[in-house]
Amino acid sequence: MSRNLIPHADRLVVRWTIGAVRERGFEMLRLSIACAAQLFGPRTRYLVCVNSLSTDEAEKLTGPLPVDVEWRAVTRADIPDVLQSYFDDSVIEGMGWKLVPLRVYPECYELAVDNDCILWGLPEGMKLWLQSADGCLFAEDVERSLGSFDAICPPGAFNAGIRGLPPGRDLRLGLHRAVLDAEAVNGRALQLFPEIEEQGLQTAAICYYRPLFLVKTSEVSICSPFWPRSPELGTCGAHFVGMNAPHIPWDYYDRPADVWLEEHWQRIRPALYEKAGLALRDIVLRESSFRRSGFSVL
Repeated sequence: MSRNLIPHADRLVVRWTIGAVRERGFEMLRLSIACAAQLFGPRTRYLVCVNSLSTDEAEKLTGPLPVDVEWRAVTRADIPDVLQSYFDDSVIEGMGWKLVPLRVYPECYELAVDNDCILWGLPEGMKLWLQSADGCLFAEDVERSLGSFDAICPPGAFNAGIRGLPPGRDLRLGLHRAVLDAEAVNGRALQLFPEIEEQGLQTAAICYYRPLFLVKTSEVSICSPFWPRSPELGTCGAHFVGMNAPHIPWDYYDRPADVWLEEHWQRIRPALYEKAGLALRDIVLRESSFRRSGFSVL
């Protein structure tokens, strides 16, 4: 779709979250921002929320971008007040940072995208969300992983890599209700949200709202060499789950998972640079310069 046909492009904020991930995570962020800029255009606002390292470090590791980006530091103080007592220090290591802060520009359509989720086309559900006045947006998954929130979520598989909220939507109410409902169903107090819990929390909270539009896995694939995920790109994008992790400590068909992921990344990488309008050769030279200077992250 032409950027001129993106509904409410001038009222849209696309935001990412990044922390102390491996170097490949910043490369995916660069590709995600570059593709989003081509898709949504210059009237849309672009924002990266940075945790666990400085905004200067994050910006340097991400590298040159074709669009102006706002870099914002976030801390535990930005955790939504309804969740403060449920997080401990492990939020520094997990996906809970995707809820920090909950809204940045509440007067806008706000699209939260994982750094390893790259969009080059507009999924139908995203178009419908942007055309609606009060709808929300979420993504489908290929397997259901909702933790303690499974019993209070509707049927289906959901992924928190894409979340869209309309102007004025206060997700705090949904989050609070989700925690209370999950505690009632499970018969215990919830104390901590590791990765699977945070995805279940977001799913339960956003499914309380209507209308809810979904991005299909055929449009944005859950892209990985590990079944039941797909090694192929979707029609509008791909979510490269697992690529941020410094190390995955298990084998797949008698080969280390890390080896599978690196081979998968190198196979798909040239196509992503072409879609982003970036030169892969320039990036390779920049990475070599970083390594010679000793500058690196996890």
